[in-house]
Amino acid sequence: MQKVICLWSSPRNCSTALMYAFAQRNDVKVFDEVLYAHYLFSSEAQHPGRSQILKAQEKDGEKVIENIILKFRDKVSFHKLMTHFLINLDLSFLKKVINIILIRRPEEIIYSYSKVISEFTMNDIGIKQQYDLYHELLRINNPAIVLDSRYLLQNPEKVLNKLCELLSIPFDKQMLSWEKGGRKEDGVWAKYWYKNLHQSIGFLPYIKKDIVLSENNLNLAKECAPYYDFLTDKSIKI
Repeated sequence: MQKVICLWSSPRNCSTALMYAFAQRNDVKVFDEVLYAHYLFSSEAQHPGRSQILKAQEKDGEKVIENIILKFRDKVSFHKLMTHFLINLDLSFLKKVINIILIRRPEEIIYSYSKVISEFTMNDIGIKQQYDLYHELLRINNPAIVLDSRYLLQNPEKVLNKLCELLSIPFDKQMLSWEKGGRKEDGVWAKYWYKNLHQSIGFLPYIKKDIVLSENNLNLAKECAPYYDFLTDKSIKI
């Protein structure tokens, strides 16, 4: 039976690092944000490299789901995706995949996101969508695995071990490190978002920073907080 893993992340999280970790395994093939062009086309969001992404990827999300995400493969497939990509789509495919929801503290997401995109709303951050997705997956009797990047970065080996157990695949120590630089699977947007990751050779230690936000962004963080608090309570703990 094929195994399809969909990672539903918030932006400015360690989702690409997690994709790199799974890419170290011989039994896994990874895919980088195959619904990005669908999201940009459907939402009209203005992101760095928008025109290049729309040219590089299929814009019809239903075709992406059928021809890429659900395509039969001998290997486990790991799809790194953003939760806010789930717009104007038939979500019935979620019953056929294993879903991981990757969360991060709202103030950390917002602080990092604001360095790349100056104006954004709750819909761009993805935390409310993650909360809604969690409940939708409960409704269809396919509960999500919740992963908080804070705990993952504090103890990658222990958390990945538990994650692999929940995925019913053996833990592989090769997941803990990778070579510096990009990967062939990186999307065309990598130059805008992956600069720091390309300097890494593994998961960077978690450091809680003192973050100063503008009034608008602080209010947004407070609005996101109840959704994050609910989800982190459900996450893998160390």
